[in-house]
Amino acid sequence: MADSSIPTVDLSPFFGGNDEDGKREAIKVIGEACSEYGFFQIVNHGVPLDLLTKAFEVSKTFFEYPDEEKRKSSANPEAPLPTGYSRQPEHSADKNEYFLMFPPSSHFNVYPPNPPQFREVLAEAFSYLRKTGLIIESILNECLGLPPNFLQEFNHDRGCDLMVALRYFPATETENNGLTEHEDGNCITFVLQDDAGGLEVRKDGEWIPAAPSKGTIVVNVGDVIQVLSNNKFKSATHRVVRPKDKSRYSFAFFHNLHGDKWVEPLPQFTTEVGEAPKYRGFVYKEYQALRMRNKTHPPSRPEDVIQITHYAINK
Repeated sequence: MADSSIPTVDLSPFFGGNDEDGKREAIKVIGEACSEYGFFQIVNHGVPLDLLTKAFEVSKTFFEYPDEEKRKSSANPEAPLPTGYSRQPEHSADKNEYFLMFPPSSHFNVYPPNPPQFREVLAEAFSYLRKTGLIIESILNECLGLPPNFLQEFNHDRGCDLMVALRYFPATETENNGLTEHEDGNCITFVLQDDAGGLEVRKDGEWIPAAPSKGTIVVNVGDVIQVLSNNKFKSATHRVVRPKDKSRYSFAFFHNLHGDKWVEPLPQFTTEVGEAPKYRGFVYKEYQALRMRNKTHPPSRPEDVIQITHYAINK
């Protein structure tokens, strides 16, 4: 029977002070969670709670506008991913609409004119989440026993980070899928959800609900960390189940990797310890493109969906 709880980690020791015991405990819990299934929650994460409340308020207001108003911020075609407002195509198994933005300074961003405070609030939330992303990255660096600042130097370009505000439509009588079972392709993801809940993580073959809790951010490890660590850390398998009778609102922040980066198992987890690499190397943007094709042109057979196993070395 899988443990039905997702570990919660207090990040306050990493925001000043001399609580070395608190840091050690956080590192221990995060390391264990990432080794087992790549999922944990954080509190006292440095993002002001009133700001998160405002972000949900402006997001909900935006998504309640008519489609014509929302489409005033439709995607910038030059962006590597569709910025601005988008909606999943009718044939998609995922039932949501979303607004995507890169860092606030990015020229790829397309903001809606309404609500008036939308741009300011989301830009501020993005900036705080980016700082927290760097803290989690440094903790993972220590958990993995890598040289100081190794991951930060490997992944120093923050221009590809992105944040998505989402609205999931209410479940119907016949189906409740919001986001199909998957793993994230990036490094680290933060999920902030409203009281509707719906996020679930798979552990030991069972689906564990990530129950919403005020001020808590859910964290999951993505494919890049799994490959770099040669499977020492797991990319979390998760999904979203839509509730009945109401929409679900959430934010996802992706601590990403620059598209031109080469990704392969690090020597610290292969040659230096006598382990064979479990993945062949790849350019990150090529993997991203394959993942996007899963969405735009869903394969008819589930086994044809491109995942990180596409690069696995079978010995």
